[in-house]
Amino acid sequence: MAILKRLAETARPPVAFTLDGKACSALAGDTVLTAVLTQAEQLRVSEFGGGPRAGFCMMGACQDCWMQREDGSRLRACSTYIEPGMRLRSLPPPAAQVAGTLAAAVAGEQAP
Repeated sequence: MAILKRLAETARPPVAFTLDGKACSALAGDTVLTAVLTQAEQLRVSEFGGGPRAGFCMMGACQDCWMQREDGSRLRACSTYIEPGMRLRSLPPPAAQVAGTLAAAVAGEQAP
């Protein structure tokens, strides 16, 4: 169940995006934070303990709303506007997929 429920400004054009491989829809002018939280129970999972995160200060100061795109780049969900076709992840990628980690180096050694 989504954390946020839209009550106003429902006539703006829809914007398609993907969250964890699932097709979702936001409205033009939504921040990534709003777009995600109208679709999901959390913004992301903390990389430091696995707990759910949903932003905190809502103005880009606290660092709690960082999200990843599928390509691994990061963005601040509270101050970045949703764009058509954005592909977002709420879960961190497996360590073996993160360049520069020991897990990635070991995975690379095992590849044929």
